[in-house]
Amino acid sequence: MIAHLNPLALAETRSNLVERPATAATEGDALATQALVFVDLETSGANLANDRIIEIGLVEVDADGAREWSVLVNPETPLSAFISGLTGIDDAMLRPAATFRELAPALLERLRGRLFIAHNARFDYGFLRGEFKRLGTEFRAPTLCTVKLSRRLFPEHHRHNLDTLLSRHGVTVTGDRHRALTDARALWDLWQCWHRLLPAATIRDAVRTLVGRPALPPQLDAASIDELPEAAGAYALYGENDRLLLIKRCANLRQQVLAHFAVEQRDRPIFRDTRRVDWRETAGELGARLSEIALARAATNRPETFDDWCSWQLRPQADGESRPRLMLAGDLDFALADDLFGLYPNRRDALRSLRKLAEANRLCPSQLGLDPPSQDGPCAAYRQKNCRGACIGKETPALHGVRLLTVLAKFKLMVWPYKGAVVLSESDDFGMRTDLHLIDRWRHLGTWHGEDALLEALRTGDHPSSGGRFDPDIYHVLRRYLRTPGKIRIRPLSATTT
Repeated sequence: MIAHLNPLALAETRSNLVERPATAATEGDALATQALVFVDLETSGANLANDRIIEIGLVEVDADGAREWSVLVNPETPLSAFISGLTGIDDAMLRPAATFRELAPALLERLRGRLFIAHNARFDYGFLRGEFKRLGTEFRAPTLCTVKLSRRLFPEHHRHNLDTLLSRHGVTVTGDRHRALTDARALWDLWQCWHRLLPAATIRDAVRTLVGRPALPPQLDAASIDELPEAAGAYALYGENDRLLLIKRCANLRQQVLAHFAVEQRDRPIFRDTRRVDWRETAGELGARLSEIALARAATNRPETFDDWCSWQLRPQADGESRPRLMLAGDLDFALADDLFGLYPNRRDALRSLRKLAEANRLCPSQLGLDPPSQDGPCAAYRQKNCRGACIGKETPALHGVRLLTVLAKFKLMVWPYKGAVVLSESDDFGMRTDLHLIDRWRHLGTWHGEDALLEALRTGDHPSSGGRFDPDIYHVLRRYLRTPGKIRIRPLSATTT
């Protein structure tokens, strides 16, 4: 086991650094076949864009044994009372500590070449990558999440938070929970416990499944694949001459893309033909859907004009009936018209759809303008018992109009419900990423990562004008979110700029 020293012994050093010497690996070769580092961070909050690391705890494990390293980090911003209460760390403790910039070289050396192990690893890894990126340093490491590993090793259990795992396996915590070194040490103790409970090969196989990547096709740049995040988003696969092979959205970019190159996929065209992967990380499903549309347009050079799209507009007649008239998006702003039904990419699809509805509901095609009126009696549909006789007065125009409106009601377009542009705020499950989508009249004007980035774009005018026309693709994606926002928060753009 690790030789634990009093963490107060070095408390007066500027960095508040605590380091403990190596000890023998107690679980034999199974624990020392790969250099490992168990990591836990304490942060000033959960938002990757705005919050900072305030404490780092590491347990480094290799063939020489295990070593502990702990350091407070000056975030150069005051802590909230909530974080101080949770961690026991306050501004007075952080004021003399080193900044991340000062600690970065030593920290990078400790992390380099090791398997990065953390509980909810995306959180800790994301914060460290973000801090290094602010310094102009690209940090990448293979990561293992102990939540996912526990689920794979013990699928019979449903809860895998750290407190539950420690209690379930009888692991004693040394130190205060919600301090970085204490939690990193707990992960190392948990790792040793699992090796006592299970064969080493079982754990190795599980780790290989979670961490390893398949043998990639030789024509594919491995470095680009290594950068794929375990996050929601959309991706596109391209072949020779940038020929588009596939576009998809998913909840986990890394997992979904790598699945295309698994051993069992080697005989498939995607494996053989893929030369390049393009991807966009998002905070959640909405961002993934919008990114999927953007990737499709970028890949096909599809213009963002939809003037040829069609919709049916009901026009009242003198006889009391409402009759459909085909309207083009180029002639009418579909975002603001309140009497449009159905959305079609061209005239042919619109006519075909209306005719199918007429046949299914015994509406008169001649009254709908689909067929010319008969000069000598009922329409052809009536003779085939597919019309109730509106063409010959057997059904009143008013009743026929009511039935038509009833049939079309479920296809009614939603009118843009705001006076101007709105911001749709979407955060991931960890609160590490927040995407701000700027939408106006069913047109996606852009997405920014954090309030500051959006405000800067608005200040500099670095986005399309807000008076965009109706966008059918964005309409289909957004309609559900505007009716039932769920996790999406909606606010007028004016609330951002004032």
